[in-house]
Amino acid sequence: MKTIKINNRQITSGNPAYIIAEMSANHNKNFDTAVKIIEEAKKAGADAIKLQTYTPETITLDCDNDCFRIKGTIWQGKNLFQLYKEAFTPWEWQPKLKKIADDLNIDLFSTPFDDTAVDFLEKMNVPAYKIASFELIDLPLLKKVAATGKPVIMSTGMASLDEIREAVNALKENNCHQIALLKCTSAYPALPEEANLKTIPDLSKTFNVPAGLSDHTMGSTVAVTSIALGACIIEKHFCLSRKDSGPDASFSMEPDEFTQMVKDIRTAEKAIGKVSYELTEGQEKSKAFRRSLFAVENIKKGDLFTPKNIRSIRPGNGLPPKHLEAILGKKAKTDIQKGTPLTSELICQK
Repeated sequence: MKTIKINNRQITSGNPAYIIAEMSANHNKNFDTAVKIIEEAKKAGADAIKLQTYTPETITLDCDNDCFRIKGTIWQGKNLFQLYKEAFTPWEWQPKLKKIADDLNIDLFSTPFDDTAVDFLEKMNVPAYKIASFELIDLPLLKKVAATGKPVIMSTGMASLDEIREAVNALKENNCHQIALLKCTSAYPALPEEANLKTIPDLSKTFNVPAGLSDHTMGSTVAVTSIALGACIIEKHFCLSRKDSGPDASFSMEPDEFTQMVKDIRTAEKAIGKVSYELTEGQEKSKAFRRSLFAVENIKKGDLFTPKNIRSIRPGNGLPPKHLEAILGKKAKTDIQKGTPLTSELICQK
């Protein structure tokens, strides 16, 4: 599998998963809150903080026609312009936030939503780009991002396999040679039964890229489970408190939850390990308590071994139980006291 590199992190199978905290609109238009989110994400174990770079004017129209009104989601009752006016991250904050992130040694990059956002982020010298699921079909935007030569992480929610292939080709053909794909269910929040995590290794195999999960489910179970299926990247929305409300707070993780998720992911990575039939130090010690053959009655010299006077019991000091059938009917070479582990020296071989 190919690798992508963001700053000093190699993102590929076998390396620790790259964990992204998505700030989105959880700053609630307060710069100090945005700074606190970066600080808390770093403490929680995130490798990166992700912004979104757009204005309501660059992403939609100030229009109240029916097709611009939001229906069937947690944002129902608003039109698109109203939602994005509430949710966007002021552009003048973003260079300042990157400086703060750099000082904290946490990566910061963003999702651009039009050409002007790409130009702006290039001036910030972001180390990578994220493409949102909704923008995967915007091939002109993808070509603009690809031309920067930076690594691209692209969510695939709502996309067909052909659309993903078309998007990947657009990136590759325009100077992007570091691509990662994220399985994503574009529902807010998403249901675990709709996650279809088995898609993650298939994405990786089909496109020969690192693959991961952009997770909108509640809790951390889905994210941690994805690690066992080869996820190299995990992205979760991050907020200081869901009580702060805001457009994305209801499906975001709080710092203590994010911290526990990161710990569980790192534990899962250790548990997955490698294919190995070698015994650990602990297992070597435990071998002493396996079953083996013992005298369970006092046995006189010349007595026959029978199922009554020798048995397979714990601990493991005697001959392995596999020798039981061969020993039955043979004679004791010497007197054997009850509780003695059976060894070949105690058995007449004729």
